[in-house]
Amino acid sequence: MIVITGGGTGGHLAAAQAIKDALNEKGVEPFFIGSSDGQDRAWFENEIGFAGTRFLSSVGVMNKRGIFRVFALIRVAILSCKTRKLLREIGAAAVFSVGGYSAAPAAIAAVTLKIPLVIHEQNAVYGSLNRLLKPFAKGVFCSFDPDSPSRDYPVRDRFFEKARQRSAIETVIFLGGSQGAAAINDFAMSIAKRLSAAGIRIIHQSGRKDYDRVLAFYRENSIDAMVFDFDSDIPAHLQKADLAIARAGAGTLFELAANGLPALFVPYPYAAGNHQMKNAKYLSDRGLGWCVEQSRLTPEIFDVFADADLSGISKALMKLIARDGAKAIAKYILSVQKPLSATNGRE
Repeated sequence: MIVITGGGTGGHLAAAQAIKDALNEKGVEPFFIGSSDGQDRAWFENEIGFAGTRFLSSVGVMNKRGIFRVFALIRVAILSCKTRKLLREIGAAAVFSVGGYSAAPAAIAAVTLKIPLVIHEQNAVYGSLNRLLKPFAKGVFCSFDPDSPSRDYPVRDRFFEKARQRSAIETVIFLGGSQGAAAINDFAMSIAKRLSAAGIRIIHQSGRKDYDRVLAFYRENSIDAMVFDFDSDIPAHLQKADLAIARAGAGTLFELAANGLPALFVPYPYAAGNHQMKNAKYLSDRGLGWCVEQSRLTPEIFDVFADADLSGISKALMKLIARDGAKAIAKYILSVQKPLSATNGRE
């Protein structure tokens, strides 16, 4: 049995889903271990293609201070012990971690049981858990790391299928991530009238918390915009757009690249290790996108696109990563799994 663990945010879970799909193509149904908190249950509790799921009351550690961090560490230790029993019961042959605090129990349990652990690090800056477990892992994949066995990000095929080369800005999509971003929502509303007057269509993913406010704005100003809080079929929306205004999580960055959609990235300023800024600069330093600090996000920034070579950028983005990133990782996981005799004869 192959186990996928980790999550908490849409970026982590999208990578997990891509690997699950790649394993399914090989006739393998993995088991998922995540958290009862965050978005893990909403994504995967009823997901087809998993042999089973388990959601633990995982807690973050690095965001705690003093005695609360001690309690969090104790909680992780207790859950790791319980997860050791679960891994034995299902005959875990390998554990694939996409990171995030919900990956800690299963990833640590795998190391203590000497079950091969394979890690995927999304960002240009390694997360705390991945940094801790990297020396014990059988393999570590990171698209920003030149030493990675494969640098192709695990993006779902649908993003590639919906790809097209852009040439002019006729539609703009605003993306704040799976939970939305107030700063991007505010920016969208600050330039919405200008875009509408120029005949540029608007697609706006607001996030659930800000949905009512954003929708009310467009209605009050009689601006025809496609507004939604969250949609699992983001590729269909990306296909309609010619420019994205987005956060700079690695999942978003490489999904946009796979789709050939140029973007202005607005990194989340409080991301651990400022990793979103470093993610965004990976593209902007190569002339394959734009990056602006949230504090400098003003309507005037839109003028940078006036003379942009949108077609050249779009074409180059589609060459940035190959389509089979998830398949390469899935193949590697299967190659390092324990033999059946070492997993009580279970797959």
